[in-house]
Amino acid sequence: MTTVPDPEDLTARARIRDAALWHFGEHGFERATIRGIAETAGVSLGLVRHHFGSKQALREACDEHIMKMIHRLHEQAASTSQSAINPVAVMGPYQRYLARALTEGAAAPVFDDMVRIGEQWLAEADKSRPDPPDVDPKARSAVIAAMALSVAVLSQHVSRGLGADVNTPEGEAKLLRAIVDIYSHPLLSPEEAAAIREALDRGQTP
Repeated sequence: MTTVPDPEDLTARARIRDAALWHFGEHGFERATIRGIAETAGVSLGLVRHHFGSKQALREACDEHIMKMIHRLHEQAASTSQSAINPVAVMGPYQRYLARALTEGAAAPVFDDMVRIGEQWLAEADKSRPDPPDVDPKARSAVIAAMALSVAVLSQHVSRGLGADVNTPEGEAKLLRAIVDIYSHPLLSPEEAAAIREALDRGQTP
C-alpha cells in the first residue's frame, strides 16, 4: 500500500528528519550526534538547530512523521475496506529506528497512536460480535500493536520462518495469509478459553 507523499518531504527540514531517522536507528539516540545528522542531510549544524533546537525535539519530529504515515495508511485502509495490512510494508524504512527507539523505551507516542487507532477498529468490530469480549478494546489493541511492531522489527527472522523475504511479493503474500489465518481461526476452543478465564479469575496460572 502506498500513500501520497507529504509536501514537507521535499524540504530541507525533511532531509534533516530523514537523516535523524537513520542515525537514531543506526547508532541509538544517545550516540547519535547533531553534527553527524547535519552532515548526512547536507546542511549546516546551525540549520539543524534552527529547525529543531535540540536532539530531543528532532526525535519527537521523527515520531510525529511516523504517526502521520500511520494515519494516512489507516485512512486508506478504511476507504478501500482493506483490513489486512502488511506491518513490514507499513514500517518499511522506519524498522531500524523503531527497533532502537522501542527497546530504548522511546517512541511512546507512536505506540500509543497505534493503540488508539486499533481501539477504534476493535470497538466497531465488537458491535457485530455474537459473544461479548472479555477484555476491553484498549487492552486488546495494545497487544495487537505490539505484535504488529514485532513482525516489522523482526522481519528478517519472520522471513526465515516463512521461507520467503517479507519485502518481496511472495513473502508479503505468505505473511498476509498467515495473519488472516491466525485471526480467522481461534487457537482455543470456547471451552478451553472459558476454563482459562475461570483459572485467571481464581488467581491461578492456567
